[in-house]
Amino acid sequence: MIDVLVAGGGPAGLAAAIHAALAGLEAVVVEPRGTPVDKACGEGVMPGGVAALRALGVEARGRELRGIRYLDGAVRAEASFREQSGLGVRRTELHSALYERAVGLGVRVLPGRVGEVRQNADTVTAAGTTARWLIAADGLHSPVRRSLGLELPGRPHGRYGLRRHYHVEPWTDFVEVHWSRHGEAYVTPVGDDLVGVAVLSSGRRGYDEHLAAFPALTASLRGPAATPVRGAGPMLQRVRRRTAGRVLLVGDAAGYLDALTGEGIALALATAGAAVRCLAAGQPERYEHAWARLTRRHRLLTGALLAAARRPGAARLVVPAASWMPPVFSAAVRALR
Repeated sequence: MIDVLVAGGGPAGLAAAIHAALAGLEAVVVEPRGTPVDKACGEGVMPGGVAALRALGVEARGRELRGIRYLDGAVRAEASFREQSGLGVRRTELHSALYERAVGLGVRVLPGRVGEVRQNADTVTAAGTTARWLIAADGLHSPVRRSLGLELPGRPHGRYGLRRHYHVEPWTDFVEVHWSRHGEAYVTPVGDDLVGVAVLSSGRRGYDEHLAAFPALTASLRGPAATPVRGAGPMLQRVRRRTAGRVLLVGDAAGYLDALTGEGIALALATAGAAVRCLAAGQPERYEHAWARLTRRHRLLTGALLAAARRPGAARLVVPAASWMPPVFSAAVRALR
């Protein structure tokens, strides 16, 4: 019998498996999509996430990010990260780096779907494998979470994201967040001639229609589209709790507010590490508190920005307010995971 079965081979799942292997636990990952896995993602890893990757022995190739820049027409506000840089990295490159590290540590990655989860006082069985614990890292719309009755109904204002890449030389080493009354566009340099542009909005429209709300940005995208459009949503996923018997939820599967602050990857890595540490210490009951502590600041900041984004009048004040109060904006950026 293995120690940890991981449902999902994205960043959270592979990070959980790596943490387990480093802790001397036998881990197996079940992933239905093969490798590498590409998903709609802003692809900006905040400094805390970069540090977490290095602590796992993972080195992903990408573009160094110096900070965050907000733009709304001619108004802008920017702040640099405090001590170390972030990283703009293609989701496929990040996945490959995590996968290679996991396999190098002896983690087995099996093709397939988890399906039914059966558990008793001592074991949990899924995908034909019995383990002491199951870590569910199967994404925003986690089938494991749903099957265990851990999710709450969503709200009507859940937002959606769309992402595409362009063959164009990056013009900045900041993550640029362009604001409009319709939503936001996130620009992340991920290569020497590749820029990712993700749009977030509560409106269900095509990618080009969303991008038309940002004419200054559109003018900078002179190169051809390099990838097809990928989408995700609704982003808001409310969860009753993060544990159910011998199952722990990590990453997006553990609940999600929005991608507005760009902390998804960093939080996935952090929650995966917390879950494994609780299991290794024989204290799985501590994970719920650990998750709440790790995500508290993110939930407060994202909630405040979302409240503003939902109101067109308030949304147009976000960038001016950030430009009027540079110390406050800098403090918020430097607090990002």
